[in-house]
Amino acid sequence: MNLIWSDWLSRAIILPCCMLSFASLCWAQTQENKVKPVVGPANSAVHNDANVTISASNGKPHDDAFVIGSDDVLSVNVWKEAEISRTVTVRSDGKITLPLVGELQASAKTPKQLEDEISSKLSGYISDPAVTVIVQEIRSQRFNILGKVAHPGSYVMNNSTTVLDAVALGGGYRDFAKQKSIYILRRNPDGTQTRLVCNYKEVIKGRHPEQNIKLQPGDTVVVP
Repeated sequence: MNLIWSDWLSRAIILPCCMLSFASLCWAQTQENKVKPVVGPANSAVHNDANVTISASNGKPHDDAFVIGSDDVLSVNVWKEAEISRTVTVRSDGKITLPLVGELQASAKTPKQLEDEISSKLSGYISDPAVTVIVQEIRSQRFNILGKVAHPGSYVMNNSTTVLDAVALGGGYRDFAKQKSIYILRRNPDGTQTRLVCNYKEVIKGRHPEQNIKLQPGDTVVVP
Protein backbone atom coordinates (compact mmCIF):
# COMPACT_ATOMS: atom_id res chain seq x y z
CA MET A 1 0.00 0.00 0.00
CA ASN A 2 2.81 2.38 0.86
CA LEU A 3 4.52 1.50 -2.44
CA ILE A 4 1.42 2.34 -4.44
CA TRP A 5 0.97 5.59 -2.61
CA SER A 6 4.61 6.53 -3.15
CA ASP A 7 4.40 5.82 -6.89
CA TRP A 8 1.24 7.88 -7.29
CA LEU A 9 2.80 10.78 -5.37
CA SER A 10 5.93 10.75 -7.55
CA ARG A 11 3.86 10.93 -10.73
CA ALA A 12 1.73 13.70 -9.32
CA ILE A 13 4.85 15.80 -8.71
CA ILE A 14 6.93 14.94 -11.82
CA LEU A 15 4.18 15.36 -14.46
CA PRO A 16 3.35 19.01 -13.62
CA CYS A 17 7.09 19.81 -13.50
CA CYS A 18 7.60 18.35 -16.96
CA MET A 19 4.64 20.28 -18.32
CA LEU A 20 5.98 23.49 -16.76
CA SER A 21 9.45 22.94 -18.30
CA PHE A 22 7.94 22.29 -21.73
CA ALA A 23 5.84 25.45 -21.49
CA SER A 24 8.92 27.49 -20.52
CA LEU A 25 10.90 26.11 -23.47
CA CYS A 26 8.11 27.01 -25.90
CA TRP A 27 7.90 30.55 -24.51
CA ALA A 28 11.67 31.05 -24.83
CA GLN A 29 11.62 29.85 -28.46
CA THR A 30 8.80 32.26 -29.24
CA GLN A 31 10.75 35.17 -27.80
CA GLU A 32 13.86 34.21 -29.75
CA ASN A 33 11.90 34.18 -33.01
CA LYS A 34 10.55 37.64 -32.28
CA VAL A 35 13.99 39.23 -32.00
CA LYS A 36 15.71 37.18 -34.68
CA PRO A 37 16.55 39.44 -37.67
CA VAL A 38 14.88 38.59 -40.95
CA VAL A 39 17.31 37.49 -43.62
CA GLY A 40 15.78 37.93 -47.02
CA PRO A 41 15.63 40.11 -50.11
CA ALA A 42 15.22 43.34 -48.14
CA ASN A 43 18.47 42.84 -46.24
CA SER A 44 20.19 41.69 -49.42
CA ALA A 45 19.18 44.91 -51.17
CA VAL A 46 20.63 47.02 -48.38
CA HIS A 47 23.83 45.01 -48.49
CA ASN A 48 24.12 45.45 -52.25
CA ASP A 49 23.54 49.20 -52.03
CA ALA A 50 26.31 49.46 -49.47
CA ASN A 51 28.70 47.65 -51.78
CA VAL A 52 27.85 49.91 -54.71
CA THR A 53 28.31 53.02 -52.59
CA ILE A 54 31.78 51.90 -51.56
CA SER A 55 32.80 51.11 -55.12
CA ALA A 56 31.50 54.47 -56.31
CA SER A 57 33.34 56.52 -53.71
CA ASN A 58 36.61 54.64 -53.24
CA GLY A 59 39.38 53.11 -55.28
CA LYS A 60 38.73 54.75 -58.62
CA PRO A 61 40.64 52.61 -61.11
CA HIS A 62 42.49 55.21 -63.12
CA ASP A 63 46.00 56.63 -63.21
CA ASP A 64 46.04 60.31 -62.26
CA ALA A 65 49.31 60.73 -64.16
CA PHE A 66 47.69 59.75 -67.47
CA VAL A 67 46.81 62.64 -69.78
CA ILE A 68 43.72 62.23 -71.93
CA GLY A 69 44.10 62.72 -75.68
CA SER A 70 42.00 62.74 -78.84
CA ASP A 71 40.30 59.44 -79.77
CA ASP A 72 40.52 58.10 -76.20
CA VAL A 73 37.30 56.41 -75.07
CA LEU A 74 36.05 57.61 -71.67
CA SER A 75 33.46 56.11 -69.36
CA VAL A 76 31.79 58.96 -67.46
CA ASN A 77 29.65 57.78 -64.56
CA VAL A 78 27.53 60.11 -62.43
CA TRP A 79 26.29 58.28 -59.35
CA LYS A 80 22.54 57.55 -59.55
CA GLU A 81 22.22 59.63 -62.74
CA ALA A 82 21.94 57.06 -65.54
CA GLU A 83 20.70 59.64 -68.05
CA ILE A 84 23.90 61.63 -67.72
CA SER A 85 26.33 58.71 -67.42
CA ARG A 86 27.68 57.47 -70.74
CA THR A 87 30.68 56.33 -72.76
CA VAL A 88 32.13 59.04 -74.99
CA THR A 89 35.02 59.34 -77.44
CA VAL A 90 37.23 62.41 -77.25
CA ARG A 91 36.80 64.26 -80.54
CA SER A 92 39.66 65.47 -82.71
CA ASP A 93 39.24 68.94 -81.18
CA GLY A 94 39.83 67.39 -77.74
CA LYS A 95 36.27 67.93 -76.50
CA ILE A 96 33.39 65.77 -75.28
CA THR A 97 29.69 66.54 -74.87
CA LEU A 98 27.57 65.56 -71.87
CA PRO A 99 23.94 66.32 -70.88
CA LEU A 100 23.61 69.41 -68.63
CA VAL A 101 27.36 70.01 -69.00
CA GLY A 102 27.52 70.67 -72.73
CA GLU A 103 30.89 70.78 -74.48
CA LEU A 104 33.89 70.25 -72.30
CA GLN A 105 37.62 70.18 -73.02
CA ALA A 106 38.92 66.71 -72.13
CA SER A 107 42.29 66.40 -73.84
CA ALA A 108 45.41 67.52 -71.97
CA LYS A 109 43.65 66.76 -68.65
CA THR A 110 43.96 63.83 -66.28
CA PRO A 111 40.83 61.80 -65.47
CA LYS A 112 40.81 63.35 -61.98
CA GLN A 113 40.90 66.88 -63.37
CA LEU A 114 38.04 66.05 -65.73
CA GLU A 115 36.05 64.52 -62.86
CA ASP A 116 36.41 67.72 -60.83
CA GLU A 117 35.35 69.93 -63.74
CA ILE A 118 32.29 67.82 -64.56
CA SER A 119 31.31 67.79 -60.87
CA SER A 120 31.63 71.56 -60.72
CA LYS A 121 29.39 72.09 -63.75
CA LEU A 122 26.79 69.59 -62.51
CA SER A 123 26.62 71.09 -59.03
CA GLY A 124 24.14 73.69 -60.30
CA TYR A 125 21.71 70.90 -61.19
CA ILE A 126 22.56 68.03 -58.83
CA SER A 127 23.31 68.10 -55.12
CA ASP A 128 26.83 66.79 -54.42
CA PRO A 129 27.36 64.98 -57.76
CA ALA A 130 29.74 62.00 -57.53
CA VAL A 131 31.56 61.67 -60.85
CA THR A 132 33.95 58.96 -62.00
CA VAL A 133 35.93 59.16 -65.26
CA ILE A 134 37.67 56.01 -66.46
CA VAL A 135 39.73 55.69 -69.65
CA GLN A 136 38.27 52.57 -71.27
CA GLU A 137 40.42 52.63 -74.40
CA ILE A 138 43.66 54.49 -74.98
CA ARG A 139 43.74 55.48 -78.64
CA SER A 140 45.64 58.75 -78.41
CA GLN A 141 49.01 57.13 -77.66
CA ARG A 142 50.58 56.08 -80.94
CA PHE A 143 53.92 55.17 -82.44
CA ASN A 144 55.11 55.08 -86.05
CA ILE A 145 56.95 52.33 -87.86
CA LEU A 146 58.63 53.11 -91.17
CA GLY A 147 60.90 51.37 -93.66
CA LYS A 148 60.99 47.78 -94.81
CA VAL A 149 57.98 46.31 -93.03
CA ALA A 150 54.83 44.97 -94.65
CA HIS A 151 52.52 47.67 -93.30
CA PRO A 152 54.32 50.89 -92.30
CA GLY A 153 52.18 53.48 -90.57
CA SER A 154 50.89 54.77 -87.25
CA TYR A 155 49.65 52.33 -84.61
CA VAL A 156 47.93 52.56 -81.25
CA MET A 157 50.20 51.47 -78.42
CA ASN A 158 49.76 50.43 -74.81
CA ASN A 159 52.02 50.73 -71.78
CA SER A 160 54.06 47.66 -72.71
CA THR A 161 54.61 47.97 -76.47
CA THR A 162 58.21 47.14 -77.43
CA VAL A 163 60.24 47.17 -80.67
CA LEU A 164 59.36 43.52 -81.31
CA ASP A 165 55.69 44.33 -80.83
CA ALA A 166 56.03 47.22 -83.29
CA VAL A 167 57.55 44.97 -85.97
CA ALA A 168 54.76 42.43 -85.47
CA LEU A 169 52.08 45.13 -85.73
CA GLY A 170 53.77 46.38 -88.89
CA GLY A 171 53.29 42.96 -90.48
CA GLY A 172 56.89 41.76 -90.22
CA TYR A 173 59.92 42.42 -92.37
CA ARG A 174 60.07 42.79 -96.11
CA ASP A 175 62.90 41.36 -98.17
CA PHE A 176 66.35 42.79 -97.57
CA ALA A 177 65.38 44.52 -94.32
CA LYS A 178 68.42 45.19 -92.16
CA GLN A 179 67.23 43.48 -88.99
CA LYS A 180 70.48 44.21 -87.19
CA SER A 181 70.20 47.94 -87.71
CA ILE A 182 66.75 48.93 -86.46
CA TYR A 183 66.61 52.23 -84.62
CA ILE A 184 64.06 54.29 -82.71
CA LEU A 185 63.77 58.06 -83.03
CA ARG A 186 62.52 59.66 -79.82
CA ARG A 187 61.77 63.34 -79.39
CA ASN A 188 62.99 64.88 -76.15
CA PRO A 189 61.11 67.58 -74.18
CA ASP A 190 63.67 70.19 -75.28
CA GLY A 191 62.95 69.49 -78.96
CA THR A 192 66.06 67.45 -79.64
CA GLN A 193 65.94 63.87 -80.86
CA THR A 194 67.52 60.71 -79.47
CA ARG A 195 68.42 57.68 -81.60
CA LEU A 196 68.16 54.27 -79.91
CA VAL A 197 69.43 51.13 -81.64
CA CYS A 198 68.04 47.60 -81.65
CA ASN A 199 69.65 44.49 -83.15
CA TYR A 200 66.60 42.34 -83.82
CA LYS A 201 68.70 39.27 -84.62
CA GLU A 202 70.37 39.41 -81.20
CA VAL A 203 67.18 40.13 -79.28
CA ILE A 204 65.25 37.14 -80.64
CA LYS A 205 68.19 34.91 -79.68
CA GLY A 206 67.85 36.07 -76.09
CA ARG A 207 70.89 38.31 -76.20
CA HIS A 208 70.81 41.98 -75.24
CA PRO A 209 67.14 42.00 -74.15
CA GLU A 210 67.61 45.63 -73.14
CA GLN A 211 67.60 46.47 -76.86
CA ASN A 212 63.95 45.39 -77.07
CA ILE A 213 63.13 48.92 -76.06
CA LYS A 214 59.81 49.83 -74.52
CA LEU A 215 58.26 52.45 -76.77
CA GLN A 216 56.92 55.82 -75.73
CA PRO A 217 54.09 57.78 -77.38
CA GLY A 218 55.41 59.53 -80.47
CA ASP A 219 58.36 57.16 -81.03
CA THR A 220 59.24 56.27 -84.62
CA VAL A 221 60.69 52.81 -85.32
CA VAL A 222 62.79 52.72 -88.49
CA VAL A 223 63.61 49.47 -90.27
CA PRO A 224 66.26 50.29 -92.92
